[in-house]
Amino acid sequence: MAKVKLTKNELKFQRDALKRFERYLPTLQLKKQQLQMEVRHVREEIAGLDQQVAELTEKGATTIALLAGPEAAGLSELLSVSAWRIGERNVAGIDVPVFLGVDFNDIDYDLFLTPPWFDDALAMARKHIELKLRRQLFEEMLALLEQELRVVTQRVNLFEKVKIPETKENIRMINIYLGDQQTNSVGRSKIAKGKCAQRNAALQA
Repeated sequence: MAKVKLTKNELKFQRDALKRFERYLPTLQLKKQQLQMEVRHVREEIAGLDQQVAELTEKGATTIALLAGPEAAGLSELLSVSAWRIGERNVAGIDVPVFLGVDFNDIDYDLFLTPPWFDDALAMARKHIELKLRRQLFEEMLALLEQELRVVTQRVNLFEKVKIPETKENIRMINIYLGDQQTNSVGRSKIAKGKCAQRNAALQA
């Protein structure tokens, strides 16, 4: 703790600082709560996407197995992503990425030369890629939110556990010192008055 001057000016400075800390702390606490809620929401979204991927894989296990065959040789070109559209939104004062959509290369293929299951396999594979990209973006969002949450939590702890208690203690110490000074000053004044009275009395005698 830095040495505090035991003066009236320092007392005013410390009181003003305490007002600022106590005014700013609720804002930080609110931001911390918002970030905690958003982190929880994003984690739920990631878990939901994992569930969707698992269900898609289980549901299309037979179809997906066919993709390894020679009849699906041209599928890779149809799975090429031409655009990954990402937006942005503000969460508790920070900008995070938002998934808007994914566009695949639109390549014509001969319906007569592909097996009947080809369209379903293509749709399933594209859905799988979209879910993976969504999850990747949510992971990035989660990293940003958790980093901001760590910073805000550190600030809340700094204000709650260090700055506010420290400033209150400084104010208490200064008040005690100034009070003692005032008491001593009154005492000295009374002693001086007493000595003057004695001197006057001696002169009059």
